[in-house]
Amino acid sequence: MDRREFIGAVATGMIAAPLAASAQTTTTIRRIGVLSSDVPLSQAELQQEYAPLRALGWVVGQNLLVERRYAYRRVERLRPLAEELVRLKVEIIVTDGTTATLAAKNATTTIPIIMHAVGDPVRSGLVASLARPGGNITGISIVAPELDGKRLSLLHELLPGMQRVGVLELSTNPYYRDARKEFEQTCRSLGLQPIIIEVAAAVDLENAIAELARRRAQALFVHPDDLFYYNRVPIMSAALKYALPTLSMAKEWLEAGALVTYAASDAEIDRRYAAFVDRVLRGAKPADLPIEQPTKFELGINLKTARALGITVPQTLLLRADEVIQ
Repeated sequence: MDRREFIGAVATGMIAAPLAASAQTTTTIRRIGVLSSDVPLSQAELQQEYAPLRALGWVVGQNLLVERRYAYRRVERLRPLAEELVRLKVEIIVTDGTTATLAAKNATTTIPIIMHAVGDPVRSGLVASLARPGGNITGISIVAPELDGKRLSLLHELLPGMQRVGVLELSTNPYYRDARKEFEQTCRSLGLQPIIIEVAAAVDLENAIAELARRRAQALFVHPDDLFYYNRVPIMSAALKYALPTLSMAKEWLEAGALVTYAASDAEIDRRYAAFVDRVLRGAKPADLPIEQPTKFELGINLKTARALGITVPQTLLLRADEVIQ
């Protein structure tokens, strides 16, 4: 989706910060697990993501132990890694992304699972509803159908003459088929014709983008799947080769060459996920904690890409942008 995943810091040598003055202190060490399909974050990224937990009194190496298990982008490794965390009897499993959460759900029905950031957990079959998730899963959902409309509107504002938008979808993700009718209706409400290409592997990506160009797509809309995120550089290379201005949902795409990104604030997600961890460690049940959605989003614009494609970005849009690449 869309972003790099949360990784534990015990084995990274991260220096623990002092407990907040108002935080509850304890000599009991609590143990949580982290399940990631990605690779470890850098020291600086770990410090940033752990700051909200430290503010709540949970300090890695003092009263919090994190068992990290990551799949290095090999989805098939997630299930055995989830089962390993269950055997370790961690108190919580933190997941980031739909595939990691599904693996954790298949491994346990009793250990609380906190989604650090996933797509649509209802359509994915993870929970019964956002308000009443039930079971042992709660956390943060970063995908909502109405956000597609906002992102497409931004693309349309940048390209007012656009009539056809190319869309990359991961063929193995059932969410898109379930949501396709609603997505197509959103496109039509903006006067757009979606041209949807499904791909299953990285080797299919350049041919898919070439096919979108052949079918006269005027822009590229990329969904926040791991396959696309991990291959954002070759995707953007192909998109620029075929002069397709691209919109995606993670700010990391901006540096890869996307024209515009509209993504949930990482800082807000980290803060709200930490609150979930805190509440569950203090006794709350996941079934009683409604799933939350981001309220703060960040707009990014790449003027370098705009110049290369001959696109003039409206000043009104630049003034609203949180990040601009010159």
